[in-house]
Amino acid sequence: MKAFWTLTFGLVAAIMLFCALPAVAADAPAGDMEPLKIELPEPFFGGTPIDYWSANLEPEDFKDRAPFMAPKGATLISKGKTVTSSAKNPNLGELKMLVDGDKNYAKNSLIELGDGVQWVQVDLGASSSVYAILVWHFHEGKRVYFDVVAQVSDDAEFKTGVTTAYNNDVDNSAGLGVGKDKEYIENNKGRLIDAKGAKGRYVRLYTNGNTADDKSHYVEVEVFGK
Repeated sequence: MKAFWTLTFGLVAAIMLFCALPAVAADAPAGDMEPLKIELPEPFFGGTPIDYWSANLEPEDFKDRAPFMAPKGATLISKGKTVTSSAKNPNLGELKMLVDGDKNYAKNSLIELGDGVQWVQVDLGASSSVYAILVWHFHEGKRVYFDVVAQVSDDAEFKTGVTTAYNNDVDNSAGLGVGKDKEYIENNKGRLIDAKGAKGRYVRLYTNGNTADDKSHYVEVEVFGK
């Protein structure tokens, strides 16, 4: 009898182990993800300390950002693409500078739009899977930009099929809905937004002034996908 129960127990244990193996493999697929290759601009040292507090402001993080993992084959798909905006004629710079690869903090790398809610939009040229959106608004000093919203859609007018990847507008002052993301202090790392593979040809980003003035600014936007 003892031998019978020993044999039975062994068979049950083996079956349980066998059944568990496929689940482990499915939870940890190998070789289909890799870190995005992101090049950061030179940091700016100096400037006026920021005098701003909000319950929705995340603490400043001085650590290096962890690598962003995306499906293999995801690359920078926004460089040199067509850019449009709510402001046809920026106060400073040209819209094409948004995707020219120049991320320097100097003013000759900066686009300035007018007061209030403004947006910039990148036409990727074809419907794509978007995994990450990286945006630099300003990094010649510390600022917080308000109502930062990033959306993806196949509709150039963003009336249908819109996926919101980021929204830190806590009071709906931009009119795009209340968001749950955090405000943050600008630096040379930019804001890396996880778009989670959202499908669309167009990427649109909103802002609504900042802690220094009522203008919207952009240095560069990078969209990674395939």
